[in-house]
Order: sequence, then C-alpha cells, then structure tokens
Amino acid sequence: MLSLVISGCNGHMGRVVESICSADPDIQIAAGFDLLGSGEREFPVFSSPAQFSAGADAAIDFSHPSALDSLLSWALERRVALVLATTGYTPEQLAQIDDAARSIPIFRSANMSLGINVLMDLVRRTAAILGESYDVEIVERHHRRKVDAPSGTALMLAQAAAEGLPYAPEYVYERQSVRRPRGDHEIGISSVRGGTIVGEHEVLFAGRDEVIELHHSAQSREVFANGAVRAAKFLAGKAPGLYSMTDLVQAVTG
Repeated sequence: MLSLVISGCNGHMGRVVESICSADPDIQIAAGFDLLGSGEREFPVFSSPAQFSAGADAAIDFSHPSALDSLLSWALERRVALVLATTGYTPEQLAQIDDAARSIPIFRSANMSLGINVLMDLVRRTAAILGESYDVEIVERHHRRKVDAPSGTALMLAQAAAEGLPYAPEYVYERQSVRRPRGDHEIGISSVRGGTIVGEHEVLFAGRDEVIELHHSAQSREVFANGAVRAAKFLAGKAPGLYSMTDLVQAVTG
C-alpha cells in the first residue's frame, strides 16, 4: 500500500486528490499539509511539514511556490518522493528542485494531464514538419483566480514547438507596446482569465492561406489530480532523479 501525503490539502485540487486517494484501496493518506491547518479530516493536517515527524512513500503538492522550501527540507530529511504539480516556480526554485532530485525522486510537471502531453508531442512534430513556413501562436484560458500568466502549460507547449523548429524562437507575451509587424521567428503567447474555465490551450500554426489548430480542453480538475496520483504510484521504488510526464507516458505505453 502506498503511503501518501497531500500538500495543499485544503485547496480545491487537494480535495480532489483526497477524493481519488480515498477511493483507492492501494493508497493510504498519511497526512496533509496546509497553512490553514484543519481538524475535520480523516487524516492529520499540519500547517508546516516540519510538524510531521513521520515519513511517507510520496507526497503530492498542489499548493503554492512559497511552500517549496519547507516541503523540500522535509522530503529530503525523510527521503520521501515528491510529485510537484504547482506552477509559478522561479528559476532559483527550479534550481533547488534539480538539486534535491539528486537525492530523492521528484516528478515535476506544469500539467499532469495525459492529454496535454499528447498535445505537446503533436506540437513538436507539427513544428518540425512545417518549419519556418508557419507562424506559431499559443492561447491559454483559465479561471479568474489563477495567479500566474502565462500558464506553465503554455510555456511547455512553446518549448515543445521550439524543439521542433529549425530556429531559436523569441517568446512574445504582449503586442500592445510593440508597434511593428510580427517577426518571423516569434512564438506569441496570450493569456485569458475569466469565470470558472478549468484550462484550455490552443496552438495555432498560421501559414499562407491556411491555419492548423491544435486544441486541448480540460473539463474538470480531476484529469490533473488523476495524473498526479498516477505519478505518485510511478515514483514508488524509483531511484533519485527528476521525472516528468514523458517518463510516465513511456512507462504506460511500454
């Protein structure tokens, strides 16, 4: 049985992860971490990882980048595998994660959806086929409460396109202050925030007289929570290192 900790357990995503884990006979929720704490759960909840003296097989984090330091310290001390599903990390924090992955297995992805990772592969291959003949634009839409923009997934899709293109693209996040025609080697990234949109990502390849659109729409947050739980199971018994959805997809498909 997998012993699991949920970091950010009082948040919406933490609640969804809890629901999925509670219905899985192969998972036991050992504890939850949340700044607000809570005494009304079927597992103990701590406002700081340092307060939890025990360990676990893995921890899933859907909290906030500000929680990273304490979470990494606890995981390194207890040798707990981490699934980091939070977005908005700074370059310095990403370096921290890379360093910690030398000692414990860490699974990090800005989007835990299997479908998004299929989309990334399609974007990479489409960019390689179309080359310089098509302009690439990415539009992402999320609910009004999302703080970071552009989304981590939009940046992942931009990176996938860049890997297929025959040039090093320039990312352009807004055009209001730029009074000039679109450059040949740009990838435009636009963000929309409103309502209760779970997550939509669209990649456009605009050429002469035709447009190719690749689109993914998440209908509920369960797709991300399910992916995170699968990632936690995937990490069980893994050697230290930094893992991603690419590794999980390869393990699933053989």
